[in-house]
Amino acid sequence: MRNLTYFIATSLDGFIADPKGGFADFLFEGDHMTAIFEEYPDTLPAQAREAMGIDAPNKNFDTILMGRATYQVPGGLPSPYPHLRQYVVSTRLSTTPPDVEIVTDPLTKVRELKAEPGLGIWLCGGGRLAATLLPEIDELILKVHPIVLGKGIPLFAGDFPTARFAKASTRTFDTGVVFTTYTKAEGP
Repeated sequence: MRNLTYFIATSLDGFIADPKGGFADFLFEGDHMTAIFEEYPDTLPAQAREAMGIDAPNKNFDTILMGRATYQVPGGLPSPYPHLRQYVVSTRLSTTPPDVEIVTDPLTKVRELKAEPGLGIWLCGGGRLAATLLPEIDELILKVHPIVLGKGIPLFAGDFPTARFAKASTRTFDTGVVFTTYTKAEGP
C-alpha cells in the first residue's frame, strides 16, 4: 500500500502561503534547498528541473495531488510536474492538458491510488484539500521556515477530525529551515 505524504513548506505560525496564495516570503536559497534537490528531486516542477539540469529519477513520489489554487499558481505551467502522475482537485476547472486529471472526489481517488503499486503520493497543497484528506495522510513532512506571516492559507483549513502523528525525524539547516517528519500515530 502506498503512502500519502503532505510535503509542504510552512511558516512558524502555520501558513503555507500568504492570503493571495503567494509564497515569495519563503526561503529559496541555502542548504535546505540542496537537500530538496538531492533527496526530493521529484518535488521540483519541470521548469526548475530543466533550469538546474536535474534529470534524476523519482525517489519518493510518482503521483502528485494538488488543489486548484496550487495548480493555478500565477506563472504556473499547464503541466507543472510531467514526471509525475498529476491530479488536480477541483469542481471549477473544466479543461487541463491530457496528462493532468481533474478529480472531484479526492478521498475516493486517494484510496484508489493508495491501493495501486508504486512510489508515494505527494499532497502538494492546499490547506482545504489537506483538511479533507487528513484521514488518509500517512506522513507529514513540514519544511518550517523561520518567518511569521501573520495571515494566509493555513496548513489545514476547514473542519477536520483530530489526528495524531508521531515525530519521526527532525533536521535543522543553516538557513534556519527545519524539516520535521511525522508519521500517523496508531490509536487515540
